[in-house]
Amino acid sequence: MAAVNLLAFDLDGLTAWCDGLGEKRFRAQQLFRWLHQKGESDFARMSDLARSLRDKLADAATVSAPALISEQASADGTTKWLFDVGGGNAVETVFIPEDDRGTLCISSQAGCAVGCRFCSTGHQGFSRNLGTAEIVGQLWFAERRLRQTLGLPEGERAITNVVMMGMGEPLQNYAALLPALRVMLDDHGYGLSRRRVTVSTSGVVPMIDRLREDCPVALAVSLHAPHDALRDELVPLNRKYPLAELLQACNRYLEAAPRDFITLEYCMLQEVNDTPALAHQLVRLVRGLEGDAPSLRCKLNLIPFNPFPESGLVRSTPQRVAAFADVLREAGIVTTVRKTRGDDIAAACGQLAGEVQDRTRVHQRLTRQPIRIHAAPPAGRTA
Repeated sequence: MAAVNLLAFDLDGLTAWCDGLGEKRFRAQQLFRWLHQKGESDFARMSDLARSLRDKLADAATVSAPALISEQASADGTTKWLFDVGGGNAVETVFIPEDDRGTLCISSQAGCAVGCRFCSTGHQGFSRNLGTAEIVGQLWFAERRLRQTLGLPEGERAITNVVMMGMGEPLQNYAALLPALRVMLDDHGYGLSRRRVTVSTSGVVPMIDRLREDCPVALAVSLHAPHDALRDELVPLNRKYPLAELLQACNRYLEAAPRDFITLEYCMLQEVNDTPALAHQLVRLVRGLEGDAPSLRCKLNLIPFNPFPESGLVRSTPQRVAAFADVLREAGIVTTVRKTRGDDIAAACGQLAGEVQDRTRVHQRLTRQPIRIHAAPPAGRTA
């Protein structure tokens, strides 16, 4: 029988597995703390576990993150790791240090099936979902590595925030995502606040509702356009879940969310979605003045586009970004412009690529035709 990777379990799952070994719940809690608080993988070193349990673990279990392929450090302190997840696939994980926090950006899939026009991961296509052990393993590996590199004393965390913003659409891998989130939040695990764990989604409406019920953490929505006609072209998932439905789901999410706003992410594309007219439409959208879309308590995060050759798109100039932001701020909408980090090692937003054995024939499906720019929503479309 193959050994079980214990990083695949949240505490309830580990408790059930230990029960199968004839062990009590407090032993699962002890083991969970060794795995996630101490980052230990050697059962023999887990000194407060009974010798009999350590022998059982040595026979039946393992603790392993995905195999490291490479590590790159940016001039700005950002670190990117490339992990082998088998089958010719590799995923990337990024650590972004700041004065008041250390943020880890985690991947949830090898590739992505959503196919957003401005995202290099989407241009690779999709291979497979990651398992819970592969998702948690990125955090487990990074925390261990950073503690060693930074020389942190025991008990001090290098990673204070986690964002599910790496490769893939997290809500299309919900079965593996949910226990991973619970490991991050558990006081016997990483003990992160719900406010410090963010799931970013392109707008999978039914799963936003599921997350609200099961594990409401901070939510970020990849918006990128103020009306359906343009968003259909930038974020193809919009054709299934249009803006009015998406904003309604966001409002439902706020009922349980740890923050009193939803973050809306908006990638700034030169002469595509960055005009003052579109900024005014965006104001009307979030104020509930367009079609059937409701008003929404939100924060806008404007993201400079990180170019890659296949996109055919250009980053908005700083002047156009500033003018767009001014319209939003003058309307009273909290607006930030994301500082680009790690772009010298292709670790910035939208640049994560890894290596993916595409199962979706994305290069045959993805058109390079110019995006049709609509100054206003076509008749008959909401928002």
